[in-house]
Formats: sequence, C-alpha cells, structure tokens
Amino acid sequence: MVSRVFEIFEEIVEIPHCSGAAEGVAEYISDFGRRCGFEVQRDEAGNLLARKGEPRLCLQAHYDMVCVGRAPQIETVEEEGWLRAVDSSLGADNGIGVAMMLALMERGEELEYLFTADEEIGLVGAKALELELRSDRMLNLDFEEEGVVCIGCAGGVDLIASGVCETEVDRRPAWRVSVSGLPGGHSGVDINKGIPNAVKVLAGYLAEQEGAALVSFHGGERRNSIPVHAKAIVRCEGLSDAEGVEIEPLVDAPAEALADSQRWIMLLSTVPHGVVEYNEELGIPQSSLNLAQVSLSAQGCRIDYSLRAMSDEDLQALAQRTQSMLQRYGFEVKREDAYPSWKPQINALTLRVEEIMCRHFPEVKRTAIHAGLECGILSEKYPMMQMASIGPTIENPHSTRERVKIDSVKKTMEVLEELVRQL
Repeated sequence: MVSRVFEIFEEIVEIPHCSGAAEGVAEYISDFGRRCGFEVQRDEAGNLLARKGEPRLCLQAHYDMVCVGRAPQIETVEEEGWLRAVDSSLGADNGIGVAMMLALMERGEELEYLFTADEEIGLVGAKALELELRSDRMLNLDFEEEGVVCIGCAGGVDLIASGVCETEVDRRPAWRVSVSGLPGGHSGVDINKGIPNAVKVLAGYLAEQEGAALVSFHGGERRNSIPVHAKAIVRCEGLSDAEGVEIEPLVDAPAEALADSQRWIMLLSTVPHGVVEYNEELGIPQSSLNLAQVSLSAQGCRIDYSLRAMSDEDLQALAQRTQSMLQRYGFEVKREDAYPSWKPQINALTLRVEEIMCRHFPEVKRTAIHAGLECGILSEKYPMMQMASIGPTIENPHSTRERVKIDSVKKTMEVLEELVRQL
C-alpha cells in the first residue's frame, strides 16, 4: 500500500500546486475520485469533498504547498531512508496526506475525504468551507511527527505594517549588502530551534556600521517562513567584513537614502522575533512572532509579521502589543488571515488512534502543535465532531531542506488502515 502512496505523491509533485495556484492538483483529485466511484463536490473556495456510502469518519488534508527554491519544479531524491527534493521544498506538507487519502479512495474505502485549498496562506479554504460533512469524526493528516496524536494547535494572525519612507540626498559610495542561503524553516514549528532570521542578521550587521544610510532593504520570502535571504543597498564611506555577509560596491545606485536611516536600522535590529513565552506543560512555545518580510525604500515601507499563540486570549494580547509597537514607529497596521486556536482535547477518537499507534510505534504520545491546523476552524464549524491529527515525520517544511521519512509513511499508513477497518 505504501508504494502506491508514493506513486500517487510523485504524480502530485509533477503538477504545480503552490498556494494560490493549485488548480491543476484540484482537477487531478476530482478526476481521481470520480474514477474511483466517489461523488466529488467543490465549493467556491476550491475545497473538495469526496464521499461514498454512509461514512462515519472524515479524513482531511490540504492540497496546496509552500514553494521555496526551484519549486514548483520539483525533482525528488531518495536518500538514506528519506525522500527530499533538489534545491526546493518537497511538498510532503501536505502532499503525503493527500496521497494517503487517494490511495484509500482507490481501494474503495467508504469514507468522507475533505481536501482543503490554500491552507498555507491563511487556512483560506477551511475558513470559507461551504461543503456539508456528515461524519461525526475527523482525522487531519497534516501533523509531522510519527507516533504522536495531536490534540490541539495554535491560532494565528498576520500583522501588515505600512508607511512612507522620506528620503534625503546622499552621494557617498554605495554598496549592496546581502545575507543569503540561511536554513529557513516553518515559522511555527521551527520558531524555537534557533534558526537565524536573515532580516535580523543583516540588520544587526548594519547596526554596527557607523554612519551607514539605507537606500533600500528587502528581506524574507513569505509570511509563514523564517527568512532565508535579505539584501540592502547602503551609502557610507566603507563597510567592515563579516562572516556570512556579502558586500559589493555599486556605481548606479540612487543618489539618495532614507531619512533617519539609523532609526530604521535600529528598528529592524531590535524588534522582537522568535518565542515570546514557552508552554512547559506541552513542551512547545505558547506564543511567538516571526519577522517575516521587510521592504523599505523610497517607494514605501512595509513590515509583515506572523504571530501565533496556543490560546486566542494570548494571541489577541500579543497582536495588540506588536501593533502598538509598530504604530509608535509611524506605521499603519492592519490584521489579516486570522484563524483560531484548537483547544487541546482528549476524546474517543484520540484514544482509539493512540491505542492503534501503540501497535506500530515503540513510543506514542499526545501533544499539541505551535502551528495552525485546520482543526481549529473546522471545530468551530462542527463543535460536536471528534477530531485528532496524525502524520508521518516531515522535517524542515517550508524550506529547501524539507524531507519525509519513508518508513514513517509506511507505519502511519498502517495506523490509518487499521483505524478505517475498526470504524
């Protein structure tokens, strides 16, 4: 069965499906389901629901992916028991979950199969879901650690700060300064792993350069990833060397710089990024913020933050503090893509999944995740539905280092098959 899962996954990989541009995979899923004899419905948001018989269990995964590096051109490589991509994100998050569901559909398992759209850009599909579920249980397949039953998740919101950058004439020598090729990672599950943020690294370097004036500063790739690259054009008499910082003289830079450049540099080098508070009981961050994207130039100034917290109350408090800080620097701040937390809960489904897992993994535990799962939104839509989340081990999602453990997919699929048989 697991070989078929990977065959289907390789077919998905061949179809571009970056968030916001995953129509090809949506069509693939629809055609696949109908060939297997399922009724397939689609709503305005692009969510797909395949159903056969009178199911009591719904399986759920999202079909978009975070495209980093060469993606959506993805070349897979099997290496020492792992599957990865060459110089790109792999899309195992959540393509493996989709492939597992399609393999069960192909075998004729009479369940509900919910495929949601654009999860990676704010759980867009789940928030706009118009399809009616009949099952009283849901198993989400977007978790990324084998042998673990996830029973809760963080809520999140993005803060978008924008303003005007005044300029002044500056004819000193110009330099391009950049930091690139950092590891990157998921802005939630990796936020406590000490991964350097390219924006913070470059800003910290510039803060040590006496008299440096910014012409422009750009960093970060997307809101839900820890920045890999950052670059700036500066004017000053000279710059000191530093490990990991590339410096190149320029002859055609604009003869101007941002007014009060030192204030902008100080802002970027001192604003918070990372874990704000830790949850000792769950062993994960309680709240965090990711300084995700920065764009400062004569054309305008913008900073994008992604915030997460394990409770809605903590999320609101963190958002208010961060918004107030940015407003003190003259930014106008708006909130986007908010989604609720999923309060940790133990129910009959979590206990059943945990019992089955004990037969397939040497060690089994329950946990919550410091990232957004669609269970938070779907539990609001279906408050009486029992929910849990599982998945195989996927390392470094949202980065070019993403990889999935092959044996873990096999064991997780065995758990899923046994659960389907029991229900």
